[in-house]
Amino acid sequence: MKKPLAEFIGTFTLVLLGCGSAVIAGGDIGLTGISFAFGLALIGMAYGIGSVSGCHINPAVSLGAVAAGRMTIAEAIPYMIAQIAGAIAAALVLMMIATGKADYSVAENGLGQNGWGAGYLGEYNVAGAFIFEVVATFLFMVVILGATGAGAPSAMAGLAIGLTLVVIHLVGINVTGVSVNPARSIGPALFAGGTAIAQLWLFIVAPIIGAVAAGILFRTGLLDAE
Repeated sequence: MKKPLAEFIGTFTLVLLGCGSAVIAGGDIGLTGISFAFGLALIGMAYGIGSVSGCHINPAVSLGAVAAGRMTIAEAIPYMIAQIAGAIAAALVLMMIATGKADYSVAENGLGQNGWGAGYLGEYNVAGAFIFEVVATFLFMVVILGATGAGAPSAMAGLAIGLTLVVIHLVGINVTGVSVNPARSIGPALFAGGTAIAQLWLFIVAPIIGAVAAGILFRTGLLDAE
């Protein structure tokens, strides 16, 4: 149970602090601050639980690791269950905290859910959203597999991965709010409901495609240093 518990805690932290930065502090820290909140949360967890579970805290990353041959699907399933559970728990806690403010409502202010189209941030269309999520997750997974591969300086892996998540957010928040992580999208969407649920498919499918594609490149040896 050590590894799933670590993944639960790690994903809980990422969603609570990342989405919480948007919901609670977004007006003060802006898109740059939100971007760093996600990245710094990941860096902290990478060093906090990395030695226990590898700190995937993302079902797409776990499936990418399977595609790369670094774990089996049987090992990945408990990871993914724990990650989704952690994200849902974090979204619930965030909603409980946010509703402590008199003028907050989930319907009006949201929970940092992902989306696209009319009324959502930069109002990008579904094609732009899908392409961004596939490509961003692919690049994210390349950094993860490269930074944790043979010969890479392991002490720097968490920093490299976390900073990559920061720059992905800096570029992509206006496009989709940035998922690159199905669990991060599932948690807030379940409580936000409506459009967030209707659009959730993209934030499950696109990150998985991107991560698995990167994993296959490493599995074939085209990118792997081994």
